[in-house]
Amino acid sequence: MNQNPIKYITACRLPTEYGVFQMHGFEDSRTGQEHIALVMGDISGSEPVLSRIHSECLTGDALFSQKCDCGPQLEAAMKAVQQAGRGVIVYLRQEGRGIGLLNKIRAYALQDQGMDTVEANLALGLPVDARDFTIAKHIYDHLGVQSVRLLTNNPEKLETMRQSGINIAERLPLHVGINPENQKYLDTKAEKLNHMMKD
Repeated sequence: MNQNPIKYITACRLPTEYGVFQMHGFEDSRTGQEHIALVMGDISGSEPVLSRIHSECLTGDALFSQKCDCGPQLEAAMKAVQQAGRGVIVYLRQEGRGIGLLNKIRAYALQDQGMDTVEANLALGLPVDARDFTIAKHIYDHLGVQSVRLLTNNPEKLETMRQSGINIAERLPLHVGINPENQKYLDTKAEKLNHMMKD
């Protein structure tokens, strides 16, 4: 009944600009979605582990888009883990807050006409945020992570993690990647989604 729907596949060494990680691959048996966790150092034991739960953003993570702050957040999280010497970055393949890449492009087109991110999703008949952060709980369970110091500005992510049984020892803000192109996007996250954009 409580069977973990997230199936562990395999792991490999991943040398990066921010040190060497172990990349663990997972598959969601319900959706076929593939997710990864980047692990550095010894994350066993009860001491809280520095972590970020990062949702895929092809435009920001790989194409250096300035419409959001996703790429800089991922980079900052990898740097932070490197500096700490241990940590986990859970990378969830939930593009566009879960609406998918093509719908994200449709939403961007509406934003080009003046809508904000929330208005654009609703105009397309899509949820404002369709992500499932409980996937991270299953990945943490597999990795043996009991407590985290979570890099996030998102209160919903914190609440979901707490409700799913993850002990959040500390929330660490992640304020990076601010530029003129994404100021409205960041303001919308603060005003409509209650993101904690200032500390």
